[in-house]
Amino acid sequence: MAAAESAPAAPAVVYRHRVSTRLWHWTNVVTLVVMLMSGLMIFNAHPRLYWGAYGANQDHPWLEIGSTNGAGVLRVGSLTVETTGVLGLWQDGDGRWNRTAFPGWATIPSNYNLALARRWHLTFAWLFAAGILLYLIWSLANRHLWRDLAPSRSELAPRHIAGDIRNHALLRFPKGEAARRYNILQKLAYLGVLIVLIPTMVLTGLTMSPAMDAAWPWLLDLFGGRQSARSIHFIAAGLLVLFILVHLAMVVLAGPINEVRSMITGRYRLPQEKRQ
Repeated sequence: MAAAESAPAAPAVVYRHRVSTRLWHWTNVVTLVVMLMSGLMIFNAHPRLYWGAYGANQDHPWLEIGSTNGAGVLRVGSLTVETTGVLGLWQDGDGRWNRTAFPGWATIPSNYNLALARRWHLTFAWLFAAGILLYLIWSLANRHLWRDLAPSRSELAPRHIAGDIRNHALLRFPKGEAARRYNILQKLAYLGVLIVLIPTMVLTGLTMSPAMDAAWPWLLDLFGGRQSARSIHFIAAGLLVLFILVHLAMVVLAGPINEVRSMITGRYRLPQEKRQ
């Protein structure tokens, strides 16, 4: 009589995300959405970006979203792309054509109101900044940054990074114990957001405030003027949106139920390795 085959072991459940990470993550979901949407409404007030000590209507912008000859257009340098129906010229729910850069469904408030958009943006900017400060203090105290996000020397080897890029391109995600830790691409992306994008957005946002310029005039020197700071702020926000889109795509591809549950409870079910 053949021996009965042993039942496959249940997937291991590990504690993957600490409380500080989960609280900061879900706080950011709200604050970033509000700040991005209110920021688009602020951009609608003057939908042009400049470098240096420029910014008057007659100056030549490096980026502009508007409408001309009955068509919406996006201009980046010498490149012009028609964007009718999406940017510059779009229809609202009542079928009326609007000539603001970003459509109402993408902005807070949905109808043009610069003063209210600034209130939304600045209020949630303070919440965002407070969340960053608390997260950093907490993560330094529990050594989350050093233990979970700091890459090792072997992980920074070009061969290792290239292999991780190849695995992601082929949708081969870590299994078993390897899934317990962040891979090198995750570490670099998270650290890039934490130590580059977010500080850049905070400092350029402060540079656009006349009061802060008076208190800290070095901000204008650091970013080459208020209009350059506005351009860098817009670019950093765009890169942050790109990070969020890639992050969401990876969550869906890796298994949304397990990924989202881990960010709510902290518990993560390790994907099983295929048996040969």
